[in-house]
Amino acid sequence: MNEIVTKDGSITFHNEEYDETYHSVTGAVEEAFMKFAIPSLESLKGKKNIKILDICFGLGYNSAAAIDEILKQDISCDITIVGLEKDEKILEQIIKLKHEPRIISYPVIKEMIEHGYKYERNGIKVDLIIGDALKTIKKIKGKYDIIFLDPFSPKKNPELWTEGFFSQLRKLIKDDGILTTYSCAGQVRRNLKAAGFEVKDGPCVGRRSPSTVALPL
Repeated sequence: MNEIVTKDGSITFHNEEYDETYHSVTGAVEEAFMKFAIPSLESLKGKKNIKILDICFGLGYNSAAAIDEILKQDISCDITIVGLEKDEKILEQIIKLKHEPRIISYPVIKEMIEHGYKYERNGIKVDLIIGDALKTIKKIKGKYDIIFLDPFSPKKNPELWTEGFFSQLRKLIKDDGILTTYSCAGQVRRNLKAAGFEVKDGPCVGRRSPSTVALPL
């Protein structure tokens, strides 16, 4: 697995099976904050318990960035994160990173890996489920305030961008919840709409095209 230094100095890796990097080479940590964590905060006002479903967990940047932003906003709440990831090779890299990303809460992710994919301390709980998301999504119970959707591209990983998969996510998101993803592909947005989401432009980071924010209808 080849390590790549992105333009913001943070590390990502190249996946040989999909022939893509796990994050944008314009800035892996920047992407985690700007396309995933920060846009999701709009749905958290007044909540005492925040539940996040992180699909395609990877190096855990999105979840760690979300914890940072919640704590930064001084939102007094418990945080529960469930991550889905099928590639244990990328999870092994979390412990091996020579340079930790500039995310204050990243030690939470490292400790979670070291303790059998589970972490619970100081009101923060993280559980990681290993396996193909098409199968593991069926094991998920309850409703979530935030869903991070971060698979490889629709071209390389089309099964996680379908109307059918999005329909399962629609059942798992709270009525006032929010889904964030980096892709703004036309078919992705059409599938989200068909599955019961309202689609809006998210931030433009590292390229002209915006990311996507989806709200349940």
